[in-house]
Order: sequence, then C-alpha cells, then structure tokens
Amino acid sequence: MQMNRKRLSVGISMAVMFILACPLTVFAAEEEAAKPAMYATFWALVPPIVAIALALITKEVYSSLFIGILVGALFYSGFSFEGTVVQIFSGGIISVLSDSYNVGILVFLVILGAMVCLMNRAGGSAAFGRWAGKHIKSRVGAELATVVLGVLIFIDDYFNCLTVGSVMRPVTDKHNVSRAKLAYLIDATAAPICIIAPISSWAAAVSGFVEGEDGLSIFVRAIPYNFYALLTIVMMVGMVLMKTEFGAMGVHESNAIKGDLYTTPGRPYANAENDSEGNPRGKVMDLLIPIICLVICCVIGMIYTGGFFSGEGFVAAFSQSDASVGLALGSFFGLVITVILYMIRRVLNFRDCMACIPDGFKAMVPAILILTFAWTLKAMTDSLGAAVFVADAMESVAGGFMNLLPAIIFLVGCFLAFATGTSWGTFGILIPIVVAVFANTNENLMIISISACMAGAVCGDHCSPISDTTIMASAGAQCDHVNHVSTQLPYAIVAAVISFITYIVAGFVQTAWVALPVGIVLMLLALFVIKMKFSDLEEN
Repeated sequence: MQMNRKRLSVGISMAVMFILACPLTVFAAEEEAAKPAMYATFWALVPPIVAIALALITKEVYSSLFIGILVGALFYSGFSFEGTVVQIFSGGIISVLSDSYNVGILVFLVILGAMVCLMNRAGGSAAFGRWAGKHIKSRVGAELATVVLGVLIFIDDYFNCLTVGSVMRPVTDKHNVSRAKLAYLIDATAAPICIIAPISSWAAAVSGFVEGEDGLSIFVRAIPYNFYALLTIVMMVGMVLMKTEFGAMGVHESNAIKGDLYTTPGRPYANAENDSEGNPRGKVMDLLIPIICLVICCVIGMIYTGGFFSGEGFVAAFSQSDASVGLALGSFFGLVITVILYMIRRVLNFRDCMACIPDGFKAMVPAILILTFAWTLKAMTDSLGAAVFVADAMESVAGGFMNLLPAIIFLVGCFLAFATGTSWGTFGILIPIVVAVFANTNENLMIISISACMAGAVCGDHCSPISDTTIMASAGAQCDHVNHVSTQLPYAIVAAVISFITYIVAGFVQTAWVALPVGIVLMLLALFVIKMKFSDLEEN
C-alpha cells in the first residue's frame, strides 16, 4: 500500500512537472523566435537620439536618459504597459547592474572616489597645489601639465579620467581654468590616447575583434591612420598654446578668468572638496605615492587577469586582460596601501580613513547614476537590434566605393558610437565587417578601414552625452555633465570634419606619409582661422 502511494506521488509529481514544463517550453520557443516589430530598423537608433537631443536642449541629463530608455522599452514591448515596465527594469536597469563587467567598473569608480577623498583629507592634494603653484606660473602651464599627465596615463580611459582630474583639479582651479576646459583636456587625453597606445585596455579590445589576423600587429600598423585621435591631440595642444577658445567653451573660459569656474548654475560637485580643509601636515608625497601605487597596482591587476603570472608574456597578458576586474583589484590594493601610508605617517587615523569611503561614494553618485542610465539605454538599443541594422547597412555599401570606404566607415562609426555611447561596441560591429570585406584582397586598405572604425568610434564616443568615457571625464573634472558635452562638441566636430577629409585622401593615396601631413596642415589652417575669428583670452 505504501509502495503504491509512493508510485502514485511520483507519478503525480512527474505529471505536474510535465504540465508546467509544456507552457514554459512553448513560451521559451516563442520568446526565442519573437522579435520586436522595430527590430533591426532605423527605429532602433531613435531612443539614444531622443535622449541626446533632450539632454542638449534641456541641459538635464537624468530625465533625458530615462525618457530615451522609456522610448526604447515602448518600442521593444509594442507599446504594452506591462512589457514596457518589465523591459525598463528586468531587461534594463537590473540587467546592466547584474553584469559583472559593469559592477567591476562601479567598484573601481567608488574606490577611486574614496582615494580622492583620502588624499584631500590627508592634505596631499593641497600640498601638491602649493607645489604646483610655485612651479606652474600660468594658465597655459597648468593646461599643458594636464595634457602631459593625461598622455602618460594611457593604460585605460576610466583610470585616466579620474586620476588626471583628481591630481590636476587644484592646479587648474588656482589658475582659473574653467571646469569645462579641464573636462575637455581630460576627455581628449583619455580615449584618443588609449586608442593609439599598444599597451592599453583599448588595444586589447580592438585586437580581440580582429579574428583570423594578428590583432596587435594590425593595431600597431593602424596607429598612423588613426586621424581623429592624432588630430585631436594637435588641436588640443594648439588651442592651449594659442590661448584661443570658441563657442560655448570661450564663454566658460572668459568667466573662469573672472573667477567663475562653472558659468552655469549646474555645479553638482561644487562642495565636494569643501567638507574638510585637509591636514596641514600633508606633503606632496601624500598624493604622489598613492597615485604611483595605484598605477602600479592597476597594471599588475590587468596583467594578472590576462594570465601574466600563469606564464603569458606581458604584451599577451595585456591583450587578453579583463579591464573591469583588473582595475577593481588594482584600485583595492591601491586603497589599502594608501590607508596604511596615512596611518604610518599619522596624517589620518583609521577612523578618518574609513569615513572617507562613504564620502567618496557620495561624491561619485552623479557619475554612477548617469553611467547606469547610459548602460540601460545601450541595453535598449541592443534589444532593438541596432547592431544588426548597422551591420546590414555597412555590408550593402561595402562593395562599391572601395576608395571612399574608409571615410564612409568613419562616418558610420561616429554615428553609431554617438547614438549608443560605446566605442567598444562599435569596434565589435564594424571591425569584423571590414576584415570580411577586405579578406585576401587589399590589406593596406583593410588597415586604413580598421583605423577608420577606431577613429569613428572614438569620435562618436567623444561627442556623445551617454558615453561612459565622457561621463567619467565630467566626474574627473567635477564638471556639470551637460556643460562638458556642450562645450566639447564644437571642438570634436572640427576634428571630425578634418579627419573625414583626411580619410578621403587616405583612401586614394593609401599611405600615412601623405594623408597624415595633409590632415595636420588642414588642422593648423583651421586653428589659424579660429584664432583670426575669435578674440584671444587674456592672461590672469
């Protein structure tokens, strides 16, 4: 009797499981087969366009990003209320915050915020400001020092933005450089430098997308053709040396010379460093040692994730590193070393060090919010098949205009990175297409076109309000995000136009020795015209 009951219960359990599994199987098949009606159409790019347009018009980034997310979710769900809400949270915010790579970046961001707070309270930042005040005598010197530091920290764009900002902010503030100009200098030495540095997280990303080829070798050969990155550096240094600004940046710089570093009411970080005057016993070493340790620890963390300590070579370890985990590990050990240093030097006690962690987190809340919304917006465009739409469009035009293809690819890369806010995603879409188009045909044109992919991606990333690098640059400079975007955009557009012309030249001559000098000459002519048209800034 007991055996029969046992068999009956097992049978009922199996039947219930089968009944429950049937609809799940059907739903899974339907979910796998079903795609939004707007999938892989131009409508997939509308949500980021809406968000970017609203951010530039309203000067309010949080609501603009959320409206873009809402539009994407509406498109995905077919304007269903329930489907829209589920897509925003389950397919969007919760999904991106569950992604291990994104979490690693947020951890890195919070730890760096804590380290900046530690350096301020220990008096290291103030001591460096005093030292720099004795050695850097002018606004030009402060800006050039920012550029040099940005070039030296080429490992990763996130690391570059936050480190350069924390070190140079006291110096540029002392010489009345606007926060918008500081944000531009940080942004222009982040992605544009990383994309021409063979040992960087960006080189690793690009190399991974070049399937069937020696990715690192192609990356190195593509450097002279990366016109946007190279011309951005020329433009940035030229504008600093000529002491000339234009557009919204000119307004910000003129106001900064008069004492207003922000110009607009939006100044979310204005009081971030005023909570504590800092320890008067702080020295320059209290800033330099933590920064140097942070750089070393982050490099070790990145090569560790690439297998360096398991026998891989240094370059190979970098090319296959996980930047998210590496930076999180490196920044953690940098934080530990900093706390130990300050306790040994008795500039901060343990309780004060621990109090800096939540304070550093609070200082980074605006950047974390914007990053989360930007990642969610990208998830919306991914679910609508934006990548498929662009890939199909690229393959349809690849056959004919071979000599014009680098210039076309540059424009497509600009638009895609601008709309999605991701350069690495743009690499992943365009580079495999380029490799397939030029496979076993014109290798030189393939190198130029791959470089055009990278340059276009960096250009779009540089311009986009929803780009994580742009957001990090705003955080590093402690500048209102929309101010940074609106002041940087005219500069980026000038560099983009000249880069586009240079890629047309490169498509025909197919040598950097001709195309790059043409681009540099055009950039210098543009700077000369700008200097003639706009009045110079007065030295303070």
